[in-house]
Amino acid sequence: MPDIMKILQQAQQMQGRLKQIQDELEARTVNAASGGGMVTVEADGKGQIRKIKIDPTVVNASDVEMLEDLILVAVVEAQKKAADLAQEEMGKLAGGMNLPFKLPF
Repeated sequence: MPDIMKILQQAQQMQGRLKQIQDELEARTVNAASGGGMVTVEADGKGQIRKIKIDPTVVNASDVEMLEDLILVAVVEAQKKAADLAQEEMGKLAGGMNLPFKLPF
């Protein structure tokens, strides 16, 4: 029975650490750019977009599609960086625990 108690204790520790990691991810920032820096996107570590900056020289009423593409590329890249950061931090969570099973990430 002591093994079950140890596993439960580790699960409680992991739950607390998970909350801490989620809070830290929310406070972290990732940046991405497209068009050679003409469009930049800032997101938190959870992938929520915080800011988009557009260089005025890229704004062209006759080519709105290009601007849309640049924004999309920068947003997707920022969200990918945030997902990679979250995956890295979550991997650290399981790394220190001696669990008898694998986590799904």
